[in-house]
Amino acid sequence: MVNLKINGIPVQAEEGTTIIEAARKAHIDIPSLCYLKDINCIGACRVCVVEVKGARGLVASCVYPVSEGLEVWTNTPQVRQSRRTTLELIVSEHHKKCLSCVRSNRCELQKLCKDYGVDEDRFPSTDKLEPVDTTSPYIIRDNNKCIHCMRCVAACNNQGIGVVGPRQRGYRKTIGCAFEMPLDASACIGCGQCIVSCPVGALSEKNHTAQVWATIGEPNKKVVFFTAPAVRATLGEEFDLPIGTNVEKKLPGAIRRLGADAAFDMNVTADLTILEEASELVDRIKNNKPLPMFTSCCPGWVKYAEHYYPELLPHLSSCKSPQQMFGALLKSYYCEKNNIDPKDLFVVSVIPCTAKKFEVEREEMAGTVDVALTTRELGEMIQAAGIDFESLPDEEFDSPFATASGAGAIFGAAGGVMEAALRTAAYMLDGEFSATDFKEVRGVRGLKEATYNVAGIEINVAATSGLKNAAKLCDLVKSGKAPYQFIEIMACPGGCINGGGQPIQRDKTKNRLDIPALRAQALYDKDASMELRKSHESPVIKMIYDEFLGAPNSEKAHEILHTTYRKRSKYNF
Repeated sequence: MVNLKINGIPVQAEEGTTIIEAARKAHIDIPSLCYLKDINCIGACRVCVVEVKGARGLVASCVYPVSEGLEVWTNTPQVRQSRRTTLELIVSEHHKKCLSCVRSNRCELQKLCKDYGVDEDRFPSTDKLEPVDTTSPYIIRDNNKCIHCMRCVAACNNQGIGVVGPRQRGYRKTIGCAFEMPLDASACIGCGQCIVSCPVGALSEKNHTAQVWATIGEPNKKVVFFTAPAVRATLGEEFDLPIGTNVEKKLPGAIRRLGADAAFDMNVTADLTILEEASELVDRIKNNKPLPMFTSCCPGWVKYAEHYYPELLPHLSSCKSPQQMFGALLKSYYCEKNNIDPKDLFVVSVIPCTAKKFEVEREEMAGTVDVALTTRELGEMIQAAGIDFESLPDEEFDSPFATASGAGAIFGAAGGVMEAALRTAAYMLDGEFSATDFKEVRGVRGLKEATYNVAGIEINVAATSGLKNAAKLCDLVKSGKAPYQFIEIMACPGGCINGGGQPIQRDKTKNRLDIPALRAQALYDKDASMELRKSHESPVIKMIYDEFLGAPNSEKAHEILHTTYRKRSKYNF
């Protein structure tokens, strides 16, 4: 530990800590546009400059390490003037469409300009606008709003994808794909981590709210929504509720007040996925079929495998994701039961994920889900409708898809799918499962593994999130040295609760709190509070099999609930 002073306040910090991190110990947040904890630290934006005793000029606090006796000032007139001038220069190249910008009121640049009294007209603005890249089914890139902070590049590299980066140099620099390719021509997997890392409105999901509003207004259409497990733990943030607030009981009422005909719980098909996936795992183990088996719930991970590890596709479970299972059930079982023409049923999923927008358009699954809305898009619709979300009375989801297990709830957190599946797989093999055995591997961040002896059969399992970790597991499987029979992979670090479609918190909050952990805790608390905690015990799941599917992995179940995957090239020239 070293001793230093920040604005005259004594601070102790670990040697090697940067000034921007040490300042938090003195309850001071130094502003920045490029710095983001665990994502990006390059000292590029120059907004985080501070005065250091003995230094020849102002220094970038995000890259300047502390040392014994260091004295720092964060708000001197020179520092404030430097930050103001820097912000005015950034704004001069920024397309100022704040009223219509998706990040209005949540934009870091907008906030800092207000804090520092920026004159947005001090420097002449450029009138030349670049085309907006709307080619992707899930992400829009508007480089006219880009401030070259490089956070999206860092986020993409942290995922091990690296499909975006700087092009050209100096004032001509832009961010995009190699060879001026549009985003849909690259091997982007749609995780959306670039969106939640962006401090401004240069990146956003492709918005489908207008299509949903229009369909709600059609008298001959029946519009039904269903919400993913993780949404209940995050939607409240759109209305400034504390991170990790479970708003499950507010969801149905809010959706009904939008004009929807029904609101269902996707936890139901999370349970259904478990029955199908656990059955498939048991079948593979007993009949010497390709192992290990990877989960296939995450469309970002599936697309990653198709682009980067196509040789492992036979190892992916053939189960559709809970989103696509629900869409398939609604367009078949639900329509049949309620005498509805599937063409008249408009299905909207609410998901924490931008990759789900791509999944909706996959040829193998087209026509089951009509629109996938992110958590942010649902929040936007609720606000636009003038619904007082916080004061809504508690309401239940609609029958017949209203009851689900705690296993379905934990789908939204990394490792949750694995735990949920093992609860049921152990039952199928006449054994027991204990979540306490499922522990993190020492020295390998984000990887959990366990070994179970179930009815004389030894099962080794692993779960990880983030695609850099996924690559390590995939390489191990390719080498033939993987000790596992079952592997869960989630594309987003932390799982769906940290998905690319989730609410975007202020930098100050991101840098101080473990947001994924707070959100995940809400899901595990929900699971722990329930009597029904195993998917195979759900009365709704029993009803679906008794009335429609027959049995897990039956011929009808395979026809409706399973799919195939295909190799995809890395670049589509």
